[in-house]
Amino acid sequence: MEKRVLLIGSGKSFMVSSIAKELKEEGFGVVQALPDVTEIEHLEDKPNVYLIYVDDLDEMMEFLVYLRDKSIERDLSISVIGSPDEIEKIYGIISKDKISLVFERPVNVKELARQMNKVVENEDARNQKKRILVVDDDGTMLRTIKSWLSEKYQVFMVNSGMTAITFLAKNKVDLILLDYEMPVTPGPKVLEMLRSESFTSDIPVMFLTVKGDKESVMQVLALKPEKYLLKTMPPAELVANIDEFFENQKIKSMQLQ
Repeated sequence: MEKRVLLIGSGKSFMVSSIAKELKEEGFGVVQALPDVTEIEHLEDKPNVYLIYVDDLDEMMEFLVYLRDKSIERDLSISVIGSPDEIEKIYGIISKDKISLVFERPVNVKELARQMNKVVENEDARNQKKRILVVDDDGTMLRTIKSWLSEKYQVFMVNSGMTAITFLAKNKVDLILLDYEMPVTPGPKVLEMLRSESFTSDIPVMFLTVKGDKESVMQVLALKPEKYLLKTMPPAELVANIDEFFENQKIKSMQLQ
């Protein structure tokens, strides 16, 4: 298991330095950064485990809003160190279900390092799940589908075809759920783009559509997706279709061995 954490806080803080030292002694790879959106965006190969030391909440507000949005797009593990009052205010920005652990100041750095081991173990287990990218211009639909799938799968969300291409240039997924009807770049055009790029040409794609009439279905099937899924189908049925797809993939893989 690779133990890596992105430690975010003031580089001049004695406590941040002490936490970094203790984590390293506990066997962690520690990447340190300021709570600066531009700096974080330009970091290469960022860990998915974030540990945030809050010493000036007002100065961190822009970063926390950015982190909230990123945690919707990607399943980040976020842990926070702060005062009880600061932690409550952070809950007003980032929902509690998105935060793995909280540590109240003053923090015991040795206990923190031990607890972070559990966070990384949970993240490692989550990373064993199949990865699904959902592409839809409707934010409500994105969040709804993610809520249906997140128990079994890692779910990433983007709201346009071009954003999907950008995301896939840096991230690997096992399946794409693609909205058939989107403005600017509709699903069929996005699929054509995916098939034309070497790094996305083999990724399985299922269409999401609201239209179940025969003509619409035939248009979808002509593009040869793995499946098409009606957005109106019950959640359990949609999940069952995806479960079945991955189970069939597993069987085929075993037969080829």
